[in-house]
Amino acid sequence: MSTVTKNTLKSSLMQLQCHFTWALLKEDMDLDNLEDTIGDQIKFFANSNLNHYNLLSYICHLKNSNEQALKYLQQAEEEVKKNYPDEITRSLVTWGNYAWIYYNMGRYKEAQTYVSKVENSCKKLSSTAPGKIQLPEIYAEQGWAFLKFGRKYYERAKDCFENALKNEPNNPEFNAGYAIVMYRLEDFSRRECEYVNPSIEALKRAVELNPNNTFIMALLALKLQDLKQVDEGERYIEAAMQKTPDFPYVLRYAAKFYRRKREVDKALEILKKALVLTPKSAFLHHQVGVCYKEKLFKLKKTRYPPQEQVEELLRLSIFHFKTATDQNTKSFVAYIGLANMYAKGKRYEEAEETFQKAFQINTLSYADKQEFYYHYGNFQLFHMKSESEAIRNYTEGLKIAKDSYGRRNCIGALKELLEKRIQEGLRNATDFGTLGFIHKLKNEKYKAIECYEKATSLCPNNEEYVSALCELQLSITSSSSTNSSLKKNQTNKT
Repeated sequence: MSTVTKNTLKSSLMQLQCHFTWALLKEDMDLDNLEDTIGDQIKFFANSNLNHYNLLSYICHLKNSNEQALKYLQQAEEEVKKNYPDEITRSLVTWGNYAWIYYNMGRYKEAQTYVSKVENSCKKLSSTAPGKIQLPEIYAEQGWAFLKFGRKYYERAKDCFENALKNEPNNPEFNAGYAIVMYRLEDFSRRECEYVNPSIEALKRAVELNPNNTFIMALLALKLQDLKQVDEGERYIEAAMQKTPDFPYVLRYAAKFYRRKREVDKALEILKKALVLTPKSAFLHHQVGVCYKEKLFKLKKTRYPPQEQVEELLRLSIFHFKTATDQNTKSFVAYIGLANMYAKGKRYEEAEETFQKAFQINTLSYADKQEFYYHYGNFQLFHMKSESEAIRNYTEGLKIAKDSYGRRNCIGALKELLEKRIQEGLRNATDFGTLGFIHKLKNEKYKAIECYEKATSLCPNNEEYVSALCELQLSITSSSSTNSSLKKNQTNKT
């Protein structure tokens, strides 16, 4: 094929709506774990697996296995024949993936054949070019792909499902996808202390349109639990488990519901059942690790905890957290759980190594980083006995100037530690300066001024402390002047 023709083909490929043009980056996911997860979903979800096979073909391409990718596309075609025999729109993404895979294999003639199939089909459906055609089925498939690739893609998934619903507002599948992404966005936004439109109405709408979707019922139960409507949430959980007793994607959330309800043994029983069904699930192993961790903490609060039980719970928690990180190398929460448990077991080198692995994950949000600094600061303070390293890490967490629970924890831990050091007689300009910054963040201006005054008395040439002190004093003076003027105007009116 000539260079000109090859470039023309590449230009046509870029116009297709498929996984290859949706900017799904392989470095954002543990591909082996994602492949296993989709394999489990094909096994347990009763609905069409067209989206699953298309995504698996793309994953195989990312793993340099194009022959296997073609086999998955053949299975996608079988799904279309079986479930959507008269819907040409359902094949467009599959054909686009075919074209890209053949192109990457150097089989340009076959690639052009599939490009032509998409272009001719789009002409029949609309006068719009393939890259601009707006079909709810394609929006939805794109939304599901974004959902699978993790929270970095959730906002884009939300946009896709919203676009799909514009044309088909009562479509159960589109409503389910929208409800799931809204639930996940709200869950992460709560950690980041940000407001997001609540998912409760979307979840209720999805259940109303498809009362047999027990996966959505389980998410609705968790959301009701968040809203303190525990009894109603439990009714949904029990109904979901009764309808689909061997569905691991309901069992995992039922276990989470009961763990949060402080029924940890019941949660463990459910999780073990789910693990039999999906033994490679990183999510399940992480949840089991959390359960054993909570049982350990509860046991250690007793007066004379049996050492054998303590060690066994610690061992089990470590085992399941470790399994979760082995299965999903992008699981930040599992790494943090594992690092903390290593520290509890005085396995400090392994804890340090695990903390570093957590921080090296390339998809960390600002809230993840703040949470890392909080937990790593605690590790340095309570296990490594290094106040200076603890202060440095807590400070790094609060330097990221966005609110989250991790940042709030850093602020609280740092404030407590600095006040303790000052009470013990340590007169360190940095400690006073940092404490002043914390009071300034909390809008405690007079306390902040007091700290910055002490910091500048110990280090008079520090421009940061002098500047902060002047700024605070000016703000108080300005505020006092404004209040005086308001009082004067009020008096004159009277």
